[in-house]
Amino acid sequence: MRAIVMTGVGGPEVLVAREVAQPRPGAGELVVRAEAIPVLYPEVAIRAGSFPTPAEPPLVFGFQAAGVVAETGADVDPGLVGRRVVVATNGFGAYADFVVADGAQATPVPDGVDTAVAAAVLMGGSVAAALIDTAAPASDETVLIEAAATGVGAYLTQYATRRGARVIATAGGPAKAARARELGAAEVIDHNDPEWTDRLRTVLDGATLDVVFDSIGGPATPDLLDLMTPLRGRMLGYGFLSGAPAPITAIDLITRGLTLIGCAGPVWLGKVAGYRAAVLAEVAAGTLEPLLDATLPLDQAARAHELLEQRAAFGTIILRPDLA
Repeated sequence: MRAIVMTGVGGPEVLVAREVAQPRPGAGELVVRAEAIPVLYPEVAIRAGSFPTPAEPPLVFGFQAAGVVAETGADVDPGLVGRRVVVATNGFGAYADFVVADGAQATPVPDGVDTAVAAAVLMGGSVAAALIDTAAPASDETVLIEAAATGVGAYLTQYATRRGARVIATAGGPAKAARARELGAAEVIDHNDPEWTDRLRTVLDGATLDVVFDSIGGPATPDLLDLMTPLRGRMLGYGFLSGAPAPITAIDLITRGLTLIGCAGPVWLGKVAGYRAAVLAEVAAGTLEPLLDATLPLDQAARAHELLEQRAAFGTIILRPDLA
């Protein structure tokens, strides 16, 4: 079968199309004939060496895929064969014609939801749903959502707006700022501006932030602490698009009465997985807008990674094995 192999850590060119053996399911596993494979920002970071690889290269890359169940192993319901599902891997194996995954992690795609749409929304939407429930913003609270025009941030903007919170967003450039407003942000600040936290202070005009969803990290993040509501302000850290986590210490939080919640690691990902079916049900009901940017052939995985690194995408990029 065709697959995209990560030959080593480096630039997008390390993703190479090759013929590899088709996987077979073990006990508790199933094999999906992939129809839509989302290209995810954490994959870009792993390929570039910002995070450890899940196994030593060379390996078939990829976290998630959507398609039709082709085969089931022992202890998996054979009635799933022929059903559309989205599956999550252990960090490799999804950029391929056929994908093996844990049968317990397969999320059925509801009738009426396009397979590519399901693939596009599942990771960002389920992370956002877990974040919004963890933060539990009230209708009289002010929320800061970083990188609000794409990915997790775009779904967070929809969820926070639905709860009635005042949403202040950051976005990179005018086009993404306009998109964040379309999704419900009341105010948008360009985080490409080195002084964006000063602009945020002006926008707040004496008000404070009750919730900060931090996906940027880096040296700007401590500047936000003095803009947060003492005693009840909470920051949820779930990424570092800047390339480094927020340099925040316990004393920074204690002296301000703030809470920092780390949203990463195996336990957090287990919580996120519990939202997958509900997120797809929302898409089916039309209450959550999916964000799909572009569809490319499987062998253009490297190009998809380039687009994400350039921050050029306005939604998820999907790889399609059936495209030439």
